[in-house]
Amino acid sequence: MSTTSGNEPKKDFARELYTMWRSNSRKSKNQGAEETRTRVDDPQKLESVLSELVATRDWRQGIAEGTLFTEWKTVVGAEIATHATPVSLVDGLLTIQTTSTAWATQMSLIASQLLKTISQSAPGALVEEIAVIGPEAPSWKKGIRSIKNARGPRDTYG
Repeated sequence: MSTTSGNEPKKDFARELYTMWRSNSRKSKNQGAEETRTRVDDPQKLESVLSELVATRDWRQGIAEGTLFTEWKTVVGAEIATHATPVSLVDGLLTIQTTSTAWATQMSLIASQLLKTISQSAPGALVEEIAVIGPEAPSWKKGIRSIKNARGPRDTYG
């Protein structure tokens, strides 16, 4: 044991933590484990294991929302899917980006019908509202050395 300047023995924190851990592990063995594991000798079907996992973790809504994104073409149809893409789904707000402003206008007009179609085609996905945005505008900001809140290349002219 090493000592400090006042002849007091220096505490070995690692040893103390280990002894505390050992004593707690003995207590938990005697008191019974909170989480009991069942031993399964026979193999189970993957489908039943995954469905049980989804049910216990409450992932049904998240999987339904993910399915909406992956199956977008079958939900809304091929023509709409080529011009409108789902971007995000946050707190019941589905944001859809379109290829042109004309398609953004059309999607805004059929938003209520689209909500009904989504609720029928993707049950479990929580979509309460649809926001439609147009195509991305070109950015004047280029590179890591650009100036924030500047007007872009137009700043350089007198």
